[in-house]
Amino acid sequence: MDEQAQPSVTQFLEKLRAARTEWDALLQGISSAQMVELGAYGNWSVKDVVAHVTWYEREMVDLLRERRLDGSDLWLLPHTERNEAIYRENRSRSLDDVLGEAKQVYEQLVAQVQKLSDEDLHNPARFANMPEDWVPGEMLADNSYRHYPDHITELREWLEKQSV
Repeated sequence: MDEQAQPSVTQFLEKLRAARTEWDALLQGISSAQMVELGAYGNWSVKDVVAHVTWYEREMVDLLRERRLDGSDLWLLPHTERNEAIYRENRSRSLDDVLGEAKQVYEQLVAQVQKLSDEDLHNPARFANMPEDWVPGEMLADNSYRHYPDHITELREWLEKQSV
C-alpha cells in the first residue's frame, strides 16, 4: 500500500486535527437555538449529529484503550438501524451535555492515537478480535476524520437555507 493509504501516526493526527478544526469551526458558527432545531440532517438536529459523531469516536477510544475490537452491541445492527438507535439514545440529552462529551471524547481520541506506533495503525494483530483483513488505521479514520465530511456538507447546506 502507498503512504497515503497507510499514514504514520503523525500523519493520522494531522488529518484528524485538520478535519476536527473544520468541524469545530462549522459548529461554532451555529447558534444554540439552531443546534437543537430539527431538520438539520434528515429529521436530526445539529446536536443529534454531534452526538452521533461522538458515539463513533467514543467507540474508537474504547478500541484503542482496550486494544481489542469489542464494542457496543449496536455494531451488530445494519448501519441505518445503528444510527437510528444512537439517535434515540441521545435525543433527549441537553446541548451542553452533548457538546461537552464531544470535546472530551475527541481529546481522549487524540491522546489514545498519540500512544500508537505506526505498526499499530497498520497491523490488525495488535488488537484482539480484529479480523486479519482489517486495517486499524482505516477503521479509525472512517470513524473520526473521514466521518466529519459526511455531515459537514449537509449541515452547511442546511445553514445556507436558514439564512435565506
